[in-house]
Amino acid sequence: MGRKQERAVKKAFQKDIVLFLKVEHHYFPNLVRELSRVEDPRHPSYIDYDIEEILYTMMLKNIFDLPSMQEMTNQFNQEERVRNVCEILGKSDREFLPHYVTINECLKKLNPDELEKVRNKLIKSLIRKRSFEESRFLGKYWSIIIDATGLFYFKEKHCEHCLKKTTKKGTAEEKTYYYHNVLEAKIVLGENLIVSIATEFIENEKEDVLKQDCELRAFKRLAEKIKKSYPRLPICILGDSLYACAPVFELCAQNKWHYLIRFKDGSIPTLAHEYQTIVRMGENEYAKRIEEKRYLRKSKETIINELKWVSELVHKEHPLTVMTLEIEKEGKEKSVFQWITDLKITKNKAWEFAETGRRRWMIENEGFNIQKNHRYNIQHANSLDNTAMKNHYLLTQIADLVLQLYENGISELRKIKKTIKNISSDLLISFSRQLTREDIYFIRKRTCVSIS
Repeated sequence: MGRKQERAVKKAFQKDIVLFLKVEHHYFPNLVRELSRVEDPRHPSYIDYDIEEILYTMMLKNIFDLPSMQEMTNQFNQEERVRNVCEILGKSDREFLPHYVTINECLKKLNPDELEKVRNKLIKSLIRKRSFEESRFLGKYWSIIIDATGLFYFKEKHCEHCLKKTTKKGTAEEKTYYYHNVLEAKIVLGENLIVSIATEFIENEKEDVLKQDCELRAFKRLAEKIKKSYPRLPICILGDSLYACAPVFELCAQNKWHYLIRFKDGSIPTLAHEYQTIVRMGENEYAKRIEEKRYLRKSKETIINELKWVSELVHKEHPLTVMTLEIEKEGKEKSVFQWITDLKITKNKAWEFAETGRRRWMIENEGFNIQKNHRYNIQHANSLDNTAMKNHYLLTQIADLVLQLYENGISELRKIKKTIKNISSDLLISFSRQLTREDIYFIRKRTCVSIS
């Protein structure tokens, strides 16, 4: 793109918020109505702001990447921004948007299940649109990546649900930490599009439990949520080597799901030994691919990819296939990846298995890394109340779903190479301009939005 073209595109983005609302309305025309249907826990006589005003304000806080609740209240104290929110929500003009104290008091009482219901409806709406069919694994299965991450850490006990860890026990440097973790299920809708489909918080049921909650126990609860919300959805679970175990295989079989999971020899030693023995005998399946990458300022790079896999292995009555991918680049150490799956691998589809297996890293890169270090700062506790903390996290996931659709649906954003930070900050700046009747007509007019 030339400088003249780039300048013209950037000028068009003086109306960033209009384009964002256009994408939001295209995919979720009933978003405001769904927010208004959330069961409001507050007493009617004490309500100044409707529940959709509370929730949508928080969504905007995340979309604009405002670092704190106080900053949100300060930024939304502008008359044009207040009127714009009222216009979007179909409300009569207000003098102010809800204060952060008002929002937190509401989120302390709100049942997190209500926000999960909203997210479920949004995800189902996306699937029904059939705009993301090309992202299906083997043309059939939706890839759902499972992984856990840490959210909040405290030096002192925060609540009865805290997980506890003590380091350097019995020494003068012994320390105890209290923390909250979350287990996420994210659905892959495209090469750069991965959004939250279900959440399970890893926490103790009560104080002083004999055995703390853990990721695998949380996975059982998460799987139950997914099956209940999406009973007929064809699913392939992607996970790290923690999930390469018989209880997970059994749970997936019960739910009629498939899986493609990272496999380490220590996960199931007997199975690993059997696989390695067959490979040494040369009785495994094999495929090879050579790639050449060319660069402007250095010589071309040759990459050798080798696949090996052995089918018809069995672990506790579960028929399995183990696959290994070796990537060799000149002058670099060989990279080795290994997976286990219940699906049959053929030579025609073997490379798709390897490419899909490596997608598990998306939950680390496009998922947790972005939400922790580049946008949202999910490790910042916007409230110290346990229920409010959960609701803040779930609202972040809903906001992220809409924002990712905007980033992937507006091709000009990629052309001018806007950074994640710039996208959010520019949306906030453009939100200072009063929306006009022409803007509202454009937002609600039917059109086609293409995700690449």
